[in-house]
Amino acid sequence: MSQPTKRKQLYEGKAKVLFEGPEPGTIIQHFKDDATVFNNQKRGTISGKGVLNNRISEYLMLKLGEIGIPTHFIRSLNMREQLVRAVQIIPLEVIIRNVAAGSLAKRLGLEEGTVLPKTIIEFCLKSDKLEDPMVSESHIEAFCWADDIEMEEIKALSVRINDFLTGLFLGVGIRLVDFKIEFGRYIEDDMEMIVLADEISPDSCRLWDIKTNEKMDKDRFRRDMGNVEGAYQEVARRLGVLIDNLQDE
Repeated sequence: MSQPTKRKQLYEGKAKVLFEGPEPGTIIQHFKDDATVFNNQKRGTISGKGVLNNRISEYLMLKLGEIGIPTHFIRSLNMREQLVRAVQIIPLEVIIRNVAAGSLAKRLGLEEGTVLPKTIIEFCLKSDKLEDPMVSESHIEAFCWADDIEMEEIKALSVRINDFLTGLFLGVGIRLVDFKIEFGRYIEDDMEMIVLADEISPDSCRLWDIKTNEKMDKDRFRRDMGNVEGAYQEVARRLGVLIDNLQDE
């Protein structure tokens, strides 16, 4: 599907393009097939990824909304695009870890697949230039990226999101190993609130088959494991959102 014309582009990232929305305070989020890892050092294309991530993220955002998690999601527009609320993104990546994998396993010398004694929440500064360095809550407070009340809300929401998604994925035979989320500030009725933003998809989650530990996420691209498209499709199939035509409406 070609990108729509005659729209004001606000931002283009590794996996998405943001356009000015049709109404004030809205943004159109367009999902691309582009794939990048290792801070953009490895690039490629995963056929149909944008369509699948759009559908998967829509489904998960709606499910989280049903249990009272505030999100930026408004509605799906087409197979590759969502209408979302314009929010002020807090410049932090929040990483929730249930099982040792990736950088955590390497950093602490843990065997990948080790179930952690308790869920770990980590924070990284959103900065491609600095390669998203890990930061502590002291850094966050010192540089005013978020205040104490916002951090308590972010942590509380992260725990709720993790608990819900862990159970949801378990129900379709998938282990939620870890995932990355982002939050933003949104003003409604003169009150500022913290909402879940960005996306939740196999791009931002580690998802393993509960029986075989087969990886069903972007690690297949990151580690040259092959069948990346098939893994994303399988996640969508298990969630009940797989569609036949992955390219265009």
